[in-house]
Amino acid sequence: MNRLTDILNIKYPIIQGGMGNISNAILTAAVSEAGGLGTIGAGTMPPEDVERIIEETKSLTDKPFAVNIALSVSPYVKEILSLVIKHKVPAVSLSAGNPAPFIPKLHENGVKVITVAASVRQALKAEAAGADIIAAEGYEAAGINSALETTTLVLIPQIIGNVAVPVVAAGGIGDGKGLAAMLALGASGVQMGTRFIATKEAPFHPEYKKKIIEASDHETLIVGRSVGRIRRVLSTGYANKLLGYEKQGISIDEFNKLTSEDYHKIGAINGNGDEGFMNSGQIAGLISDLPSVKELLDKMIEDADLQLQKAKNLLN
Repeated sequence: MNRLTDILNIKYPIIQGGMGNISNAILTAAVSEAGGLGTIGAGTMPPEDVERIIEETKSLTDKPFAVNIALSVSPYVKEILSLVIKHKVPAVSLSAGNPAPFIPKLHENGVKVITVAASVRQALKAEAAGADIIAAEGYEAAGINSALETTTLVLIPQIIGNVAVPVVAAGGIGDGKGLAAMLALGASGVQMGTRFIATKEAPFHPEYKKKIIEASDHETLIVGRSVGRIRRVLSTGYANKLLGYEKQGISIDEFNKLTSEDYHKIGAINGNGDEGFMNSGQIAGLISDLPSVKELLDKMIEDADLQLQKAKNLLN
C-alpha cells in the first residue's frame, strides 16, 4: 500500500511540479489522465488567469490535480486559495514560504496539502503545521532552488528519518531508475518538472524541448547565487548574460527584474534563449526522447519495477 497514492487518490506515485506562469491545462490534465497528479503553477498569474486554467483543466479531466502556490512569489495568495476552495481542487502545493497560516482552512474544505521543503527543519515545521505530504526538493531541481544547495540523494533519507507523513522526492528524477532509487531511499513517490517539458502534450516551444533532449550532462547552470536567489536554468545566451551581470555586480532588485516571468515566457513559450531563460533541472542530461505523458508514466512504472527486482537480485 502506498500512502501517497491513497491520500491523493491517484494511480501512480508521480506528481508534476509547478511551472509558474507557463503552466497550462493541457499538460496538467494529461498528467492526471495518465495516472499521476497534474499541477497548475500559479506563479505570479492574476486570479482570473488561474481560474481560467482550473476551469479548463476540469473540462479535460475528472481526475485529481493540484495548484501550486509559491507563497513569497504570488501577490494573490489568498485569492488563489479561495479559487481552490471554490472549484474544489483536491490538492494544493505550497512552496517558498510559511504554509502554516493556510493549512487549517484548506483542511476544513477537504483540500490535501503538499508542502515543499529543502531541509529537515523545514520539513518538521511543515509536518507540525499539518501538511499531509512533504515534497523534499534537492539542488538538482529546475527553477528557483534553496540556497542550502543540498542534493536529493542526501536530503531524502534525512527528511524521511525525521517525519511521519509521506515524502515525495524532487530534483534529478525523470525515469524509472530515478523512481526506483527514491522508493529505495524510503520516499513514497516523486515529483518531476523538466521531464514533463519534453513530452508531446507539453505546449512549450519546440526549441525548448529540443534543448532539453539534446542537453549534455553539464548543460544547466546556476544563476542568482550572488544575490541569494538561486535558480537552475539551461545554459543559453541569456543565462550566460545573467552570469556576466553577476560578475559585474547586480542588485537583487535588478536580478529579480531580469528573471521575472516575462523573461521565463520569452524562453519557454517563445523559444528565444538569447532574450529569455529556460528552466531545467540536471536531469536534462538523461532525457533523449519525446514520449506522450501516458507513455512516459507507464514506462517509468514498468522500469522502476524491473530495476527494483534487479537490485533485489544483487543481494542474493
